[in-house]
Amino acid sequence: MTSSVPQPVTVERAVSPPSAARRRRPPAKLLAAWGPALPLLLFTLATLVLPALRLLHDTFALPGGGYGFDHIVKVAGNPVDRQAIGGSLALGLTQATLATALGAPAAWLITRMRLGGRAFWLSLMNVASNFAGIGLAFGFVALIGSTGMLTLVLKGLFGIEDNPFPSLGSFNGMNIVYLYFNIPMFVLLTLPALSVLKDDWQEAAAVCHATRWQFWRYVGLPVLAPFVLAGWLLVFTWTIGVYAVAYAIGSSPSATKLITLQIGTTLETSVFGLGRAAVLSVLLMILAVGATALYRLSLRRAARWL
Repeated sequence: MTSSVPQPVTVERAVSPPSAARRRRPPAKLLAAWGPALPLLLFTLATLVLPALRLLHDTFALPGGGYGFDHIVKVAGNPVDRQAIGGSLALGLTQATLATALGAPAAWLITRMRLGGRAFWLSLMNVASNFAGIGLAFGFVALIGSTGMLTLVLKGLFGIEDNPFPSLGSFNGMNIVYLYFNIPMFVLLTLPALSVLKDDWQEAAAVCHATRWQFWRYVGLPVLAPFVLAGWLLVFTWTIGVYAVAYAIGSSPSATKLITLQIGTTLETSVFGLGRAAVLSVLLMILAVGATALYRLSLRRAARWL
């Protein structure tokens, strides 16, 4: 007698294709979903997309018609333009590093303050980060310029003949001025992210007999590194694009050459130099887009701790 083994029964579920009504959203619903964003999208198109396309066109357009790399070759072969590119990159790297080295400990201390002290320092950082432009440049000229108040006081007290402070248009002078708003900006950018490091993690590490150095080496620094890197990238991008402060303190012939100043000088002195200014502007765009892409990658890595 043979026993029959029951065969498994497979049930096939018929999946109906989505209907046309589901695939295609009605125009009324599409307009209701995107309608509130249309003014912002149009503004972005008019102020960002179209100017960027025009800059790309002017970069490769030739005076006699057609397209080529003549403007790029001229900028690459111009010593002044090369100095401007190197000066902007050096200033951006220096500012981002100094702002990170000085701003990260300050942000960490502010997160550990009481509510009253934290509110005071946050308001102070907000004022300092937003006080830039011509007003900030005039303030530093009046303070540590060649005839500034602090300069005259030091000369009178110690009999110093030369200016004890570097020229504001020099590389060191620009670093002093830029740090005034870059450090507060770095603190404000990284302050919310630093709260991700919980006190419970330190207590758990202490229970496991981990030293403070071991906690920061294996837990604290790996967690905070993406946030700090994101702040570093934003300060770098902001620094290479500043124009008003650089124009106010870097108008002398011996001042540090920067990309933004070179663009302004080209537009002011030469009507036929639009291609040269366009090349430098596109270079700034490439640097900003690259830094923004790295910024998003850094935040994506840091988001797993949130």
